[in-house]
Amino acid sequence: MQDVVKFLFGIAGNVIALFLFLSPVPTFWRIIKRKSTEDFSGVPYNMTLLNCLLSAWYGLPFVSPNNILVSTINGAGSAIEIVYVVIFLVFASSRTTRLRMLGLASGVAAVFTMVVLVSLLVLHGQGRKLFCGLAATICSICMYASPLSIMRLVVKTKSVEFMPFLLSLAVFLCGTSWFVYGLLGRDPFVAVINHSLFNR
Repeated sequence: MQDVVKFLFGIAGNVIALFLFLSPVPTFWRIIKRKSTEDFSGVPYNMTLLNCLLSAWYGLPFVSPNNILVSTINGAGSAIEIVYVVIFLVFASSRTTRLRMLGLASGVAAVFTMVVLVSLLVLHGQGRKLFCGLAATICSICMYASPLSIMRLVVKTKSVEFMPFLLSLAVFLCGTSWFVYGLLGRDPFVAVINHSLFNR
């Protein structure tokens, strides 16, 4: 019975996370229409991409058994976030912004490549799971903190335009689903990663 409940929370987490990944679509449609990133920050999208890549890797059977639902949604999330980052690079409002985004994207690729190589070539079994889980946890905390970079803009403009309510709601619901999934599966990394949501 516990496995069934865990599976249901995992499915709920997948559905809500997909909504979360797609919630910035209006923002990117606006960027494409105006051919400018305006005052939008690209930091959250790069951090989300890194989080998705590391979480998808962590959920693979040879890293963390019985977590394939973690891999499926984070694999899809990685593809979606790559599209966002590319759009941001194409329509960057200035050369400085484009270079900053390119630097962030390069950093994401470098960190993910390092984690993959270390976990494949150096570590095995529980050591591999521990290393990948810690990497995903640290990145997740950074990802959930990255929207704070636009809080100053929200206060300055006195508008929540740059911090959509639907995005915040989806993050909360997604975190709740995966927190319960992690508890039921006795996986501290899945539970801790999403428990950080409630301490924001």
